[in-house]
Amino acid sequence: MTPQLLSALALFGFASSITPGPNNTMLLASGANFGLRASLPHMAGVAGGFALLVLAVGLGLGGVFTAYPVLHTVLAWAGTLYLLYLAGRIAMTKGLSALKDGARPMRFVDAVIFQAVNPKGWAMALGAVTAYAPAESYFANVLVVVLVFAAVNTPCILAWTAFGVSMRRFLDRPAVLRGFNIAMAAPLVLSLVPTLRELAAHPGGA
Repeated sequence: MTPQLLSALALFGFASSITPGPNNTMLLASGANFGLRASLPHMAGVAGGFALLVLAVGLGLGGVFTAYPVLHTVLAWAGTLYLLYLAGRIAMTKGLSALKDGARPMRFVDAVIFQAVNPKGWAMALGAVTAYAPAESYFANVLVVVLVFAAVNTPCILAWTAFGVSMRRFLDRPAVLRGFNIAMAAPLVLSLVPTLRELAAHPGGA
């Protein structure tokens, strides 16, 4: 991989990692509701899970979906339903550190698994591998893509969570926090509109 391509990959990784999406929205809400320390497993799961996703795409999982479109459809439906569930959980959180109400930050394993059904994550992984992993020394280039994304994704994850933590002092009233959580849940639901349209247009994955 040339230095020019490596620089372009780093820029792509930063731009796609820092922009809003399901992961960043949930990390923002987690930081605001539970604080930085309690959100660390969630953050680690996002970083580790996305690295595994990029590696899986680089090793050929994207080709499996091309050969068997129905598998992609099943995954898309699973991701849509899971995002709706997560949006509902965020919207219903009632108080800061509301563990007594049954609310908790996302666990490490949950965050890792979520990457497999995250539409933005798939778009980022497919774009990174297809555009920035040259065929020559392909597997070594895939590992470079994984490492570069890990390097640029981690600070972005921390920034979104820390931004949520910084908002905690403004969210000390239950009514204000409820409004914030609903505002965080709404983008998750809206992000599903293109996926739902695609699934409606191609229900069998063809």
